[in-house]
Amino acid sequence: MISRWRRWGWTLCLLLLCPLAWAAAGDYGQVTGPCDLHFPRDHADHPAFRTEWWYYTGHLTADDGARFGFQLTFFRYRIAPPAERQKWPEPASAWRSDQVYLAHAAVTDVAAGRHLSAERSARAALGLAGVADDDNAVEIKVNDWSARIAPTLHRLAADGGEFAFELELMPRKPATRHGIHGYSRKGDTPSQASCYYSFTRLAARGQLKLGGRFLDVSGQAWMDHEFSTAPLAEGLVGWDWFSLQLDDQRELMLFVLRRGDGTWHPASSGTLILPDGTARHLTRDEIDLKTTRHWRSPHSQAVYPAGWLLQVGDEIFQIKPLLDDQEMRTGASTGVTYWEGAVNISAADGKSLKGSGYVELTGYAGAFDAPI
Repeated sequence: MISRWRRWGWTLCLLLLCPLAWAAAGDYGQVTGPCDLHFPRDHADHPAFRTEWWYYTGHLTADDGARFGFQLTFFRYRIAPPAERQKWPEPASAWRSDQVYLAHAAVTDVAAGRHLSAERSARAALGLAGVADDDNAVEIKVNDWSARIAPTLHRLAADGGEFAFELELMPRKPATRHGIHGYSRKGDTPSQASCYYSFTRLAARGQLKLGGRFLDVSGQAWMDHEFSTAPLAEGLVGWDWFSLQLDDQRELMLFVLRRGDGTWHPASSGTLILPDGTARHLTRDEIDLKTTRHWRSPHSQAVYPAGWLLQVGDEIFQIKPLLDDQEMRTGASTGVTYWEGAVNISAADGKSLKGSGYVELTGYAGAFDAPI
């Protein structure tokens, strides 16, 4: 769930020499009530808002049984509000843009016990990055990385040097609107919110390149799309986000907004998606999450949760990472360190129910002032 971190603005200024003057959130688009989301229109960008991201994660299996996790994320960040852009001198340079794009990609090679990652960044100028859409499809790109969203098929492509993948993802359920009709509260005020939807079950197939080998892979994936302007509520240091796919064809999304003292903000919530695609909003009171173990990163020295017991209603799930070290260190783009990892799910009450998913942990390598 990341539009990630106000400190991006300074990183991007240094990286892209942008003419940035920080403005009040009110100068950008605001999310203050139910989001009128329609598809395919809203797969595209929403440039009036400060931050936006398209987020893909998933589990893949090769023909020989080898297991992999993957992540591909595209971020859009508006570096100047509309009023500021109107002051820019004319004629405009072809390099000038008030939008910058960043992207993260990663592969978790379970058998080898390694997590590979890469990052990209570019301004939305001269075809380097941006979003293109027509009546039937939307394409997001940063350099040669891309995600193309069509009504019945998503196509992903990324080459990180040590790894590359090209995947086709076929939705098995319609898009799920989180919160109240896509309006997802993240704080105390109505504007501390985002517009947020997901494709919670995508059948995946394609090719993964790893160590010079090309592997045919298949599996399942999850896609998030979220946009907003507001910062997190005061006192929040980060969040824990879960996307869980159960083998009984249900899915769970939940996010925990963490205060500095370890307690949860009341806006923490989730969504339960039933096999027929029906979604039910979960409030803070319907969710309980306990950490069962921790892991210290040898790279950042951050201490992350590395195992959980999740209770939703009368069900309890045990969640374990496929690999402890799935930390993302993004000094060449967002400048933020976070944990984004593939996990396994089992029923903690002895039932046979299983599943897989992804977990994102932010604010453990240092608290930050974050746009949602």
